[in-house]
Amino acid sequence: MKHFILPLIAVLAAVSCKQGQDRKEAVQAYPEQSADTVVETSEKPEVSELLSLEGIADSTFVRLADYSSDFVFDMKYATEDNFLESKVYDCAECYVRAVTARAVIEANKELMKQGYRIKFFDCYRPLDVQKKMWKIVSNPQYVADPAQGSIHNKGGAVDITLVDMEGNELDMGTGFDYFGKEGHHDYTDLPEVVLSNRKLLKTTMEKYGFKSIRTEWWHYNLVDASNAEVANFRWDCE
Repeated sequence: MKHFILPLIAVLAAVSCKQGQDRKEAVQAYPEQSADTVVETSEKPEVSELLSLEGIADSTFVRLADYSSDFVFDMKYATEDNFLESKVYDCAECYVRAVTARAVIEANKELMKQGYRIKFFDCYRPLDVQKKMWKIVSNPQYVADPAQGSIHNKGGAVDITLVDMEGNELDMGTGFDYFGKEGHHDYTDLPEVVLSNRKLLKTTMEKYGFKSIRTEWWHYNLVDASNAEVANFRWDCE
């Protein structure tokens, strides 16, 4: 019996030693993490939650980017890349009345179903900026007289174009703020693709309550905002 017990003890000791070694290796491979341990992940940083337009009065000015992340912005008057060749905004922001925001968001949703998005060149324009523009170019053919104001000053106008889902602009025949006849809606001596792109933008915007003006393919006024008051609201630049 003694001869049987001794080998058994030796076997159990060997097994116990092996298990201990396995546990040691496991601890080395997967060390315990304390509450302060930082674990790197491939997750994207959190995006600010979009706000809702529900319950906001139509006349309220809103920052469009707070309510939709589907637009592209290239605010030309916050740069010198415009027909004035002058920067007249302190910083690039797109504000509109809430009623305008609702309409343009719905128009953009329809365009996205077809693979396109709206790109903004200008939105609400404070009256002080209108006066500054008038001082640079005092020609009502190009700049509305601030004495009367424009629908841009009311938060009901947008200057826009279309881009594909990668951000490439569709061919509209001319650039933004091109004041020759080629920029007119009724000028048709243009390639078929240009006429088709302009038609897509125009018919979609009109479907959601906007009205075009004959001489600027990029400019749209929201009919429901036409009677709003001229404003001089200024946004903060961080």
